[in-house]
Amino acid sequence: MDVRRLDLLRELAERGSVTAVAEATGRTPSAVSQQLKVLEREAGMPLTTRSGRGLALTSAGQALARSATEVAIALERATALWDEFRHHPSGEVTLLTFPTIGATLLPGVLTDLARVAGLVVHCTDLDPELAEFPDLTADHDIVLAHTMPGELPWGGRGLKAVPLLTEPLDVGLPADHRLANRAYVTPADLVEETWLGVPPGFPFERILHAIEQEGGKRVHVAQRFSDMRIVEAFIEAGLGIAFVPRFTSGTMTSAVVLKPIRGVASARQIVALLRPDVAERLAVRTVLDVLVTRAARLLEAHAEA
Repeated sequence: MDVRRLDLLRELAERGSVTAVAEATGRTPSAVSQQLKVLEREAGMPLTTRSGRGLALTSAGQALARSATEVAIALERATALWDEFRHHPSGEVTLLTFPTIGATLLPGVLTDLARVAGLVVHCTDLDPELAEFPDLTADHDIVLAHTMPGELPWGGRGLKAVPLLTEPLDVGLPADHRLANRAYVTPADLVEETWLGVPPGFPFERILHAIEQEGGKRVHVAQRFSDMRIVEAFIEAGLGIAFVPRFTSGTMTSAVVLKPIRGVASARQIVALLRPDVAERLAVRTVLDVLVTRAARLLEAHAEA
């Protein structure tokens, strides 16, 4: 069987439609369909079946798609082994980050990687809903994602998840707030406050729900933002309180104070997500190693502060 056709089957399994596969691979839908038909002839049995206006994989197609992943891993591993012999992790690596960790971690990461000749890292940012992070690995080599501890929305997807750090989420208050002199705050302290929330489906929303359960009342969310710079500006202006990442919130002004919360779990896990075959590439592993090192330095810097 042709490896390129196997890869198209794998793409269909992950992307769900011939149109999406065509867009991702630079082909026409007709060309993708033709290649899948050739693969079916090579396999000697149906690999796809009509489902509405699209195609779905048969059980044989699903099994072969899983095998295609194993083939892709083996090929990348062989290429990586050759690169190691040459001591040359060259090539392009695409990396998707969400804004706060991107601003905090990536400048140092790219500075370190600038010393590696022939390695080019292309970065972009997006802060999607929690469930969307796994899908983004189809179009980016490394996806920096965050979730609440104990939640694994990418479980069962066959992705490699590399832990980077666990970051506490504090409550950001105006410096003149009634709770600003407390060592910590509790759900009972917070249920009467005006909150600055995140869009529905974003991880921080779950902590607000926990506060409501512990405090016995629904909280008032006045505004919702995904950009922490806007959130911090609204806190400073006295327009509400919000969860603020302790390590990656940027430079806080003296007009905003951060307080840890007791009584509910308030932290997020930051990981790097990759397809298993992509994770074998030496260039990708090189970028991952620097990400892990820089994340460890960030934790050390805050422990010493």
